[in-house]
Amino acid sequence: MTDSNALDPEDRKIVTLARSARARNGVPEGAAVRDETGRTYVAGTVDLPSLRLSALQAAVAMAVASGAESLEAAAVVTASEAAAEADLAAVRDLGGAGTPVLLASPDGTVRLTVSAG
Repeated sequence: MTDSNALDPEDRKIVTLARSARARNGVPEGAAVRDETGRTYVAGTVDLPSLRLSALQAAVAMAVASGAESLEAAAVVTASEAAAEADLAAVRDLGGAGTPVLLASPDGTVRLTVSAG
């Protein structure tokens, strides 16, 4: 586990935003990504009959739709123990293999940081 207070302030911000999205929307996951300019994009799980996206996929899609050219970092707040390969692939597609993905528990504690690679 990583002490969330030991995180870089910008990383702590995306974890907090992801946690807020999860709680506000009552969804299984919340996610946030930070682009190359420092802008953040926040999303929750999308579960419609015709469209299913994880929170991280939705956040990446929002970044792309807003013109982001790359990602600096991503965070997902979930009860799952690992990041899904599809989530890592979405981050990798925009940010590259070395983009850090912070995996946090619902209380905001960062359990793991992995690269999108």
